Amino acid sequence: MIISASRRTDIPAFYAEWFMNRVREGYFHRVNPFNSNQVSGFSLKPEDVDAICFWTKNPRPLMKHLNELDERGLNYYFQFTLNPYDKTFEPNVPSLQEGISTMIELAGHIGSERVVWRYDPVILSTVTPVAWHLEQVEHIAGQLKNATSRLVFSFYDFYGKGQGRLNKSLLGTGIKLEDICAPNQKDALEQIARGFKEIADRFGLQIFSCSEDIDLNSIGIQHGACIDGALISELFGIDAVSGKDKNQRESCGCVESADMGMYNSCHFRCTYCYANFNEGMIDANCQKHYPDSPSLLGMHEGYVEIQTSLHKKKKCGGCQQNLF
Repeated sequence: MIISASRRTDIPAFYAEWFMNRVREGYFHRVNPFNSNQVSGFSLKPEDVDAICFWTKNPRPLMKHLNELDERGLNYYFQFTLNPYDKTFEPNVPSLQEGISTMIELAGHIGSERVVWRYDPVILSTVTPVAWHLEQVEHIAGQLKNATSRLVFSFYDFYGKGQGRLNKSLLGTGIKLEDICAPNQKDALEQIARGFKEIADRFGLQIFSCSEDIDLNSIGIQHGACIDGALISELFGIDAVSGKDKNQRESCGCVESADMGMYNSCHFRCTYCYANFNEGMIDANCQKHYPDSPSLLGMHEGYVEIQTSLHKKKKCGGCQQNLF
């Protein structure tokens, strides 16, 4: 079983202590984001977990616990989003230089092959044109020598859930967005893709697109996956490849995983984020977080079945009990 921690919020940055409590207890609860009465349980015991994929813009709060994860025999790797945007787009993210330093330190501890650099999303606007993105990627890649071996990028989903929040944040700034995936932006898209590929080649990075319908194979960029069964097998020498995750959109190449997070719970509040699509819910949700709860938000009472794989279950006690 593969654990995603998490597409829906930044667990390493804001919920590291909760995550470690769940690891020590050996399980967690996942609440259906569309039906709070539907609760599932998943094992976090090393014998049941093939790998954990961490998604983060700041892994530093979790880094002090990596030795414990290693001692417990858990396999893990990081999807580290490192963008050069200012506070218009990323109001609470650590500075770019802080992020670069953190990535270098993280790679020094676990190895560059277990740290994936995400440049995500590529937002085309009057202040972030094609030339700016190429300059930024080259600048960052030049500083990440030996800190990562692959670059993954995606284009901003112009019609995604974050659209309303981003438009609202840009009111009065004079900044205008461009839909890079629109037919009239084909040249700009190809220029960025070719530029990214050339930079990646120059710095010895594998490069992949993420959840893109657009075929960039002619440029030498393959479709990638964040929950990557092939990468997990390569990193940890295990056969972790499973079927495509049916809960993700068709263009997503990720294999099936159990996600630990909840929507509208990330303090970074990036204005483009699809996972924080309701500004009014963020503060309310964060007040429902209890470090000792089996679920990231709230406290479920009653019996929950704990799955030791994504297809097998065993009965267990309620969330107040130590089940293992």
